[in-house]
Amino acid sequence: MELFFLFTFGTVVLLCFAIGPHLRNQQQTQLLQTKADLLRYPPFDAGTSSAAQTNQIVVGNAYVIDGDSLVISKTQVRLFGIDAPELNHPYGQKAKWALVALCKRQKVRADVTEVDVYGRTVAKCFLEDGRDLSEEMVKLGLAIDWPKFSGGVYRRHETPDARKKLWLADARQKGRMHVWEKFEANQVSRPQS
Repeated sequence: MELFFLFTFGTVVLLCFAIGPHLRNQQQTQLLQTKADLLRYPPFDAGTSSAAQTNQIVVGNAYVIDGDSLVISKTQVRLFGIDAPELNHPYGQKAKWALVALCKRQKVRADVTEVDVYGRTVAKCFLEDGRDLSEEMVKLGLAIDWPKFSGGVYRRHETPDARKKLWLADARQKGRMHVWEKFEANQVSRPQS
């Protein structure tokens, strides 16, 4: 009996030494894949992405790109009917992190409505409890309704100061791209701190 115990114990110890490094390498590989996944989803690039088919439903964890764009199950999705600031615009980072907080630890359902002119998948996105992500971002004052695409369904949820605060998004909607271009030119000429 004692010999059997020693043999079993010795086998377990040998297996631990033999398999242990392999498991650590596997964990490191998974970690590297996670970092690679983060690098795989830069801001939208029409040349490298593929759009989902309309009338499709995509469900999964969301990787947030900015305040109105995310990736669900390897599909880049643009939130339906709203406009949030770009990352380098005022409130851009805040909008992104608000969307991250909304999506954290939740499966997001994207009901694809169309593919836009840039090849992006546009979808109405919902949290597990049924909340509409576009509506939630507008209610937070970190996105504004884009009536051209939404038909004005989110306008009633806008905070009183939203259009003033998100003036660049408002300018884009009104076709005043010279305001946008001037802001971008100032950002480039501004010294980095």
